[in-house]
Amino acid sequence: MEQALINILMIEDDQRLAKLTQEYLERNGLAVSLSGDGEAGLQQALQHRFDAIVLDLMLPARDGISVCQRIREHSDAPIIMVTARGEEADRVMGLEIGADDYLPKPFSPRELLARIRAMVRRARGQAGPRSSVVVVGDLMLDPAALTAVLDGAPLDLTTYEFALLKALAERAGQVLSRERLMELAKGNAEEAFDRSIDVHISRLRQKIGDDPRHPTRIRTVRGAGYQYLSRGNS
Repeated sequence: MEQALINILMIEDDQRLAKLTQEYLERNGLAVSLSGDGEAGLQQALQHRFDAIVLDLMLPARDGISVCQRIREHSDAPIIMVTARGEEADRVMGLEIGADDYLPKPFSPRELLARIRAMVRRARGQAGPRSSVVVVGDLMLDPAALTAVLDGAPLDLTTYEFALLKALAERAGQVLSRERLMELAKGNAEEAFDRSIDVHISRLRQKIGDDPRHPTRIRTVRGAGYQYLSRGNS
């Protein structure tokens, strides 16, 4: 079956980098829209629907953090944040305000392409064999529709958060290491850093109303990873 065209928005002020990346991605079948500053990029992101957004952190007119926050208020499109600033604090900040992935400069266009395709497959419910509905206690996940319902109420999750929750719920009771969770949710644990998965888990806990001090759903196992608890087994 022919795959639907992947449309992405790249918000990057380095015109040479943006053009070279656009040419590489388009040679590999993607449609790429470019924007050279944060304000213009934000307007494009809000006015059009994209399958993924590649967002630089350091931008003129409006910085990438602000752009990411505004986009996330209106869209669940996967966001890959890229920047020459490689400090862990910057990466954590990007994830905390809604980015799904992080790629430091200089990056390989081939790796960017692979990450975009993986994120879009997840967002379209095409990551691996078609999965049946996952039910654990009062949690129900429908991978085909990318919908999550907890105690009868729908959850507003990003595609990465959905993949993470699905990986945990499908293996309820098992302790999954950070590396294993990254592999299950992204298909790739390379270039992950220690706190990235913790940030995603923290955001996920907030959305499902789980108190990390007294968890009833996602338990931290010190030195080992995370475990999804069946209702009442905390």
